[in-house]
Amino acid sequence: MRAASVSDYRELARRRLPNIFFEYIDGGSYAEVTLGRNVADLEAIALRQRVMRDMTRLDMTVETLGQALKMPVGLAPVGMAGMYARRGEAQAIRAATKAGVPFCLSTVGVCSVEEVAATGTPPWFQLYMLKDRGYMRELLARAKAAGCPVLMFTVDLPLPGSRYRDIRSGFSGASRLEAALTQAWDGVTHPGWTWDVFVQGRPHTLGSVQAAVTEGRRVTDFLAWIARNFDRSVTWKDIDWVRENWDGPIVIKGVLDVDDAREAARAGAQGLVVSNHGGRQLDGVKSSVAALPRIADAVGGDLEVYMDGGVRSGLDVLKALALGAKACFVGRPWAWALGAGGEAAVAKMLDTLRAELAVAMILTGCNDVRTARRDLLDTG
Repeated sequence: MRAASVSDYRELARRRLPNIFFEYIDGGSYAEVTLGRNVADLEAIALRQRVMRDMTRLDMTVETLGQALKMPVGLAPVGMAGMYARRGEAQAIRAATKAGVPFCLSTVGVCSVEEVAATGTPPWFQLYMLKDRGYMRELLARAKAAGCPVLMFTVDLPLPGSRYRDIRSGFSGASRLEAALTQAWDGVTHPGWTWDVFVQGRPHTLGSVQAAVTEGRRVTDFLAWIARNFDRSVTWKDIDWVRENWDGPIVIKGVLDVDDAREAARAGAQGLVVSNHGGRQLDGVKSSVAALPRIADAVGGDLEVYMDGGVRSGLDVLKALALGAKACFVGRPWAWALGAGGEAAVAKMLDTLRAELAVAMILTGCNDVRTARRDLLDTG
């Protein structure tokens, strides 16, 4: 199968990856209602077709937080991407760099912040707050030393959501023997992945927080560690603590409510990501794109407003820009592409987004993404 659309990489990843890792990428929480809404609500938005305009010149570039992006897209933080392809986070940032877009490294990435920065492009760094503040201070110092230009502080995961697919696949909740047998069978039945990742892609640890993990050596052991060590006592006052240890831009990720968006602005953040964690946390909440317009109206003059969740095409990107986003971050699309074919597939996926965005711009009469407004949408 040859990938034509972004969603085609999902099927290619499903074929290549062990089931436990595909389901981890693909699944949401509970009944996956919000996961479905993220995609369906974007699909339901109609673009307003305009014709007979001079569309010779297209400008997709945006400037945000001191960085020039060649298109208004970024790679969102995705945990354990190094289990989808050999040293996966390092492969993904190389593709992002070639495309001129930012890559945000997850706290729980397989590759450490130092390894990813060694590719030549320091990543944005995503922070989960752990209970051990001393270790968090050290981790922030490492990210700063690695040259990370932006800190993305994820606030919607005080504990992991109930992800039933992970239980059914054996990724979580299984006994040690059950998990070992499941992983052994997955390895035998996916020889390409086994050679690329299991054999050549070691070490299989969470590189940036490896020193803080004191128990378990299998990747699946880390989920229990995450549940025990993520700090649910965090409040907006903790942004002051983060600011004491980080002097660069801070982006708050995981905001769906206007009041929380205003809190982020009052706390001194420079940006926020309208996000429901890809439908992986609280199921039954609204989609990211449904929450976006009110938040953009409320704080767009004070903060850089980004969106993630459900973006599957360049058309979706333009819809989000029209509703107030400065840029879109994509998670599953790059994780699927990485699982399907590593760096080359991620690069091709980004090329597809760019080509689709160009078509959407030309046929809506939008020469410059920075001028995208709601008049690009057909609300009649």
